[in-house]
Amino acid sequence: MPRIIFKCPYLKGGSERAASHLHNYVRYMATREGTQRITPATEQLPATRKQREMVEQLLRDFPLSRGLFEYEDYTTAPTRANASEFITRALEDNYDRLAKRENYVSYIASRPRAQRAGKHALFTGADDPLVLSSIADEVAHHPGNMWLPIISLRREDAARLGYDDAGQWKELLTGYAMEMAEAMKIPWEQFRWYAAFHDESLHPHIHMVCYSADGRSGYLTRDGIARIKSDLAKRIFRQELHELYERQTRRRDKLTREGGAVMAELVRQMREGTLENPKIEQLMEHLAGKLKNLSGKKQYGYLKTPLKSVVDEIVEELAKDERVARAYELWYELREEVLRTYKENLPPRLPLSQQKEFKRIRNMVIEEALRLSDDAAVFDPTAPEELLSERDMPEADQAGEASSEQPEPSMEAEDTSEPEERIDVGEERKSRGRPNTQTARTEQYQEARRFLFGGEGQAPDFDRAFALFQKEAQTGSALAMYDLGRMFEDGLGREKDMEQARAWYAKALHHFLAMEAKKPGRYVEYRIGKLFASGRGTEQDHLSAADWFAKSAEQSYMYAQYSLAGLYARGQGVERDDQKARLLYEKAAEQGFPYAAYELGKMYRDGVGCEADAEQSAEYFKAAFRGFRALEDKSHDDKLQYRIGWMLLRGAGAEKDAAAARSWFEKSAGLGNPHARYQLAKLVLADPTAEPGQIMTALEWLTEAAKAGQVHAQYELGKIYRDGRGVEKDVLWAAAWFAKAAEQDSGPAAYALARLLLTGGEGLAKDVPAAVRWLKRSAEAGNQFAQYRLGKLLLQGEDVPKDIAEALHWLAASAEQGSQYAQYALGKIYLLGKDVPRDQESAARWLTLSAVQSNEYAQYLLDHMNDRPSIFSSATRLLHHLSGIFREQASRGPARTPTLTDRKLRQRIREKKMAMGHRPDDHENAEISMR
Repeated sequence: MPRIIFKCPYLKGGSERAASHLHNYVRYMATREGTQRITPATEQLPATRKQREMVEQLLRDFPLSRGLFEYEDYTTAPTRANASEFITRALEDNYDRLAKRENYVSYIASRPRAQRAGKHALFTGADDPLVLSSIADEVAHHPGNMWLPIISLRREDAARLGYDDAGQWKELLTGYAMEMAEAMKIPWEQFRWYAAFHDESLHPHIHMVCYSADGRSGYLTRDGIARIKSDLAKRIFRQELHELYERQTRRRDKLTREGGAVMAELVRQMREGTLENPKIEQLMEHLAGKLKNLSGKKQYGYLKTPLKSVVDEIVEELAKDERVARAYELWYELREEVLRTYKENLPPRLPLSQQKEFKRIRNMVIEEALRLSDDAAVFDPTAPEELLSERDMPEADQAGEASSEQPEPSMEAEDTSEPEERIDVGEERKSRGRPNTQTARTEQYQEARRFLFGGEGQAPDFDRAFALFQKEAQTGSALAMYDLGRMFEDGLGREKDMEQARAWYAKALHHFLAMEAKKPGRYVEYRIGKLFASGRGTEQDHLSAADWFAKSAEQSYMYAQYSLAGLYARGQGVERDDQKARLLYEKAAEQGFPYAAYELGKMYRDGVGCEADAEQSAEYFKAAFRGFRALEDKSHDDKLQYRIGWMLLRGAGAEKDAAAARSWFEKSAGLGNPHARYQLAKLVLADPTAEPGQIMTALEWLTEAAKAGQVHAQYELGKIYRDGRGVEKDVLWAAAWFAKAAEQDSGPAAYALARLLLTGGEGLAKDVPAAVRWLKRSAEAGNQFAQYRLGKLLLQGEDVPKDIAEALHWLAASAEQGSQYAQYALGKIYLLGKDVPRDQESAARWLTLSAVQSNEYAQYLLDHMNDRPSIFSSATRLLHHLSGIFREQASRGPARTPTLTDRKLRQRIREKKMAMGHRPDDHENAEISMR
C-alpha cells in the first residue's frame, strides 16, 4: 500500500541558542542547490565499517529515524549508497537538534536539490514574494514553540502522482493548512507556515516551519500527528486509494452481513440467558461492601486504584463467558477490517475492561454493586420488559397494525372509520325511485365535494366548499349537514369546533330519521347506523348501530354489509363472530366493494375466521387496491388516500413504492387525516437522515394526530415526552419557519419553532407529566402498550407522583389483553412483595401466562421462585447490560468514509475558501456534496 512518512519535531523558542538554530535552518531549506547525483558503481558495494558505526550511533541518538524510507532501503540492501543516503537524511531531519533556528530556515530554503522560485525555494500559501532574511529573523526570535514537519515520499510514488514538483506541494499544503492548524490547536488567524521542497533522488520530501503568531497557542499531540499524517496520505494517494477502498468496502460489507447475523444471535443469547459465576458474585459483594462506606461520587473515574482493579477484574471475569468472548472477538474483527483501510500495523487488542467503546460496563458494575442491598427493583434496566418492550414489542407497522409475523395482539392504528357512501344519483334513483332532496347529490353538492377534496391540478378550497355546503344545508340536505359537521370536527379550513360539529351532525341525524319514518330505505338506514356507530350527533350506541346496519344489509346494501361485518369482527353491539364478519365482507366484496376486499385480505392473511391462505389474501388485496384507485380517481378522499399509501408502503396488492406511499400520505394528511399524519411522523422520526426541520414538522404532525384522537399517535407522543426529542441547529429550516410564521395567524407557534431551529435544542423537551397525560388517553382507548408504559411510570414514580393503585390497574388492564410484558411485571411485583403484599399465587399466575408466550425470563422466575432472595444474580444482570452495549455497537455498523458533507464541515469549507481569497460560494456545488 502507498505510504507517506511524516515527522514533526519542534523547538521551544525564547533562547539565544534556539534562535540561532532556526535562523540557520530557514536559510538552509530555502537555498540548497538542486543537483542530481549519478551514483558511482562503488556505492553498490557493502557499507563500510565507519558507515555502519555511524548508522548505529544515529539510531541510538534518534530512534525515530527507523521510520525513514532511507532506513528501509538500507536494511533491505546495506550498500554504501544506501548508508550514505540514510546518514544524510537522518542528520538533515534532526538538524533542529543540532543547529540553530535561523540556520534551520536557511538550510531548508537553500540546501542542494531544493527547488527554487527565485533566489530561494521558500513558499507559503500566499503568492506574495518572501524575503528570506526577514522570515529567518522572524522565526529565530519567535518566543513560542516552533514545529518543523518533514513529509517524505518514495521517488516512484512522487513521480507517478506529480509530487516531484514544488508547485504541487504548494497546492496541497495551501489547501490543507486550515486542517493542520486545527490539528496543532492553533487558531487559523494566528497560524503561520513556510515550506521548501527538496527533490532528493530516492525520497523527495518537504521541510516545513509552523508556529503561532501570538507565541502562546499551539499544542500538537500524538493524535494530532496521526491525524495530519492520515489526512495527507488520503489527499496524496486519493485516486489510488479509491480502488483499494472499494475492494475493502466490498469485503467489509460481506463480513458485516455475515457477522451481523452471528452478532444478533450472540446478543440474543446474552439478553435471554443467565450466568452463574460464583467469583463474580463474590467480587460484587466485596465491591458493594467497600462502596457502602465510600463518600463522594461513586463512578469509575472517581474510584481509587484498588477499587478500579476490582471493577476491572469483574469485567474480565464476565469476558470469560463464551457468549461474551465470541461477541467481543467478532466485534474486533469488524473493527479491524475498517482500520486496515488506512493502517498497515493494527493496534494490539485490548481486554474488555480497557476498551473505551465498552467503558460503560464499568459504571454498570458499580451500579449493580450499589443496588445489591435493594434487589427488589421491579423495573430492572436489564429485565426483559425493558430489553424487549423497546425493541421487540410489536409497534404499529406501516399500515397501522401489528406485523403479521408477530404473534402478539395487533396494535391497530389503521383508519377504521366507515368509508364514505359513494353511489351516484343514477344508482340512487334505480334503487329507491326519485331521490329525496335531503339525500340527493345535487350539482351544487358535488361541486362542494370537489372543492373539499381537490383533484388533479386542483388544490382543495375549503372556504368555497364550506359556503356551498351551507347553501345545500339550507335546502334541507342531510348530506351537506354531515359534511359541515366533518369540516368543523377535522378543522378543514377553519378552527376545530366540536360543539359546532356535534350540532351539524345532530341536524343530519334528525333529518335522516325523519326521512326513514316517512319512507324507509336502505341508504338512509345505513347513514343512521353510521352516526350511531361513531357517536356523531348522538350518544355512541353500537347496539342501535347494529340494528340499523342489519336492516340495510338485508337489502344487500354493500356499505351496510361492510359496516355490520366490522361490528361482528370487533364484538361491538353484537357478540364477536369472525365467521359472520367474513361472510358479510364476502357479500360486499362480491359487489365490487374494495373496503370489504381489503378486510378479507387481512383475514386470509392472518387466518381470522378462516384458514390462512396467502394466495387468497393477495388476490383480495389486489382487488382492494384496484378499487381504491378507481374510487379515488372519481372523488378524492383522505381515507382512500391513506389506504392507498399504506398498501404501497407494504406492497399489499401493489408493488412496494415508498416514495409514492409518502406522497399519498401527504395528500391525506393535508385533508386532516390523523392516521396519515401519524404515519408520516413515524416515517420521518425513524429516518436517520431526516433534517431538523423535517423532524419538527413530524413532531407537529404527531401532536395534531394525537389531539385528533389517534390512539397510537398519543402513545408515540407519550414516549417522546417521556424521553424528550432534540433537534440540531438548521438555519435554512429556521428561515422557512420564520416565513411560515409571517404568513399565518397562528404565527407564534411557527416563530417558536424557527427560534428553536436557529439555535438547536429540544424539539419536544422531556416532560414526564405530559407523557403520562398522553399515555393515559391512549390507554383509556384500550391500547395495551400504552397501558403497560403508563403503569410502569406510575409505579416508578420518577418525575411524577407514585400511584401504586392506578399503576396496578393499568398493568392489569394490559395483562388482561395478553401483554406478556405486563404479565411479567405483575408477576414480579407480587413475587417480590414490593409496594404490595407478597402473593406467590398471583405471581405464579401472571408469570405462567407470560411464560406461555415464550417469555424466558418469566419461566426463569417460575423455576427459581424459592431459590434465593436475589431474583437475578448480579452476573446475569451484568450479562444483560453487556448485551445492550453489544447491540448498540452492532447497530452502528463499521465506520465508513462519509459520502455526505455535514453542515459543520460545509461551514469550515466556506471559511477555508475565504481565507484563501475565494468567495464563500465559489464553485461550491462542484466541490461539496450537499444534503
